[in-house]
Amino acid sequence: MASRLRKIRARRRWRRWLGLHRHLRDDRGTQLVELAIVLPIFVLLFAATAEFGRYFYEYTTLAKAARAGTRYLATSAVNANEDGKAKNIVVYGNEAGTGSPLIPGLTTGNVVITRQGGVPALPQTVKVQIYSFKHQPIFDLGKLTKVTSLSLNVDVKPSVTMRYLLTQPPI
Repeated sequence: MASRLRKIRARRRWRRWLGLHRHLRDDRGTQLVELAIVLPIFVLLFAATAEFGRYFYEYTTLAKAARAGTRYLATSAVNANEDGKAKNIVVYGNEAGTGSPLIPGLTTGNVVITRQGGVPALPQTVKVQIYSFKHQPIFDLGKLTKVTSLSLNVDVKPSVTMRYLLTQPPI
């Protein structure tokens, strides 16, 4: 009788083990779990790449505009009228200051012109820099996480220095 009970119990254990083992090999739903783990990482990488691309675009656009304004000043006489035209070139892309700014939010107040060396009428170098212009991110980590130290709202401040090319003071 004892041997028969052992056989019955062994069969029952074996059936229970087969039942659990069948569930261990069930793969339904694993893709959904994997997606739930990987998707936030991919979204974060996409957002970071997009923000870096936007920042790089703004920086290169402002650097090219500052270079154009510096080139204009390096070949013109020193006076306030030329400074205004150079600021318009940096912000709007033309001397008249018509149209919309190259980058939204950029004003002539963000452009600083500095002449160094030489005499006031004939400086050695001309420097144009963009000052206090903030990059406005689409995906701001500081706002999303409510941690201000992670904010991507950073200053974009390119500057260009060129040698003054006029060798004779203006008449």
